[in-house]
Amino acid sequence: MDMTIIDVRTVGEFMGGNVAGSVNIPLDEVVAREEEIMAMSQPVVFCCASGNRSGQAAGYFKSKGLDCENGGGWMEVNQRLNA
Repeated sequence: MDMTIIDVRTVGEFMGGNVAGSVNIPLDEVVAREEEIMAMSQPVVFCCASGNRSGQAAGYFKSKGLDCENGGGWMEVNQRLNA
């Protein structure tokens, strides 16, 4: 499946476990890295620990026209990919 998974948790949280192949861009950096994110393969799936932070990121980028979704918690994204 051709998509980009962006994990918006902190670097420390990401190091504790993540979706294989995902990119770690902490939520407080997503606006500053907007150009980089807009250039990534779409669709983009945002994930975090519970879906709250990824929901904020997805809402922001949807308003910018990015084909993206809130994947929720990273473990749920992992389960969907490996199902």
